[in-house]
Amino acid sequence: MSAPNSGGSAAAPAVASIHQLPLELIDSCIGSKIWVVMKSEKEFTGTLKYFDDYVNMVLEDVTEFENTPEGRKTTKLEQILLNGNNICMLIPGGEGPE
Repeated sequence: MSAPNSGGSAAAPAVASIHQLPLELIDSCIGSKIWVVMKSEKEFTGTLKYFDDYVNMVLEDVTEFENTPEGRKTTKLEQILLNGNNICMLIPGGEGPE
């Protein structure tokens, strides 16, 4: 017997399929452009190559954006390893700050 107002057991898989765990979302971004906002004044855009369970990640074809008192500084980097402890936010497909 199904619970009241549950719509039966057929509805449960459809609802579950729209949810994605955080590491699954990051995994789906491998090979794609990602925008990473750090806890500091830095932001990065690049192609996500690898990540681990601690969300340490390797980006390639990276643009680093740093906010300084003189304005925004932009640096191009071939590859970078980011410590997951310092990441504040990830934006899949993001192009970085305007």
